[in-house]
Amino acid sequence: MEDVKEKIFIGIGVSIAIIVFLVMLWLLFYQNTTYYTRVDNTKVKQLNSGDMRYEYTLDAYQENGKLKEVTFKTSRELKNGAYLELEVMVTRGVKSWKEVQFSDLPNKVKEKYE
Repeated sequence: MEDVKEKIFIGIGVSIAIIVFLVMLWLLFYQNTTYYTRVDNTKVKQLNSGDMRYEYTLDAYQENGKLKEVTFKTSRELKNGAYLELEVMVTRGVKSWKEVQFSDLPNKVKEKYE
């Protein structure tokens, strides 16, 4: 009887460990949120070392219009006024970005920039 209880507790512990591992894996590598922003070169900071020479801190919006301040680095100064689509991870911040046209922005984001 004691042996069965011990096996049950071990099974529960292993199950919890696997669930925690899978949640952490999802948060670290698969959970992305898309934000949209407009480049403002008055908010760029020039860095003195490394490949990423410029650091931007800009207001960005989710598709539903929710605001978040994001910081990311680039190897070059971006075109002032350009619209960007940012892929943001909870744990790593901005993972990637690409320039998009105003017409490609979600409607709630367009309202923020009109």
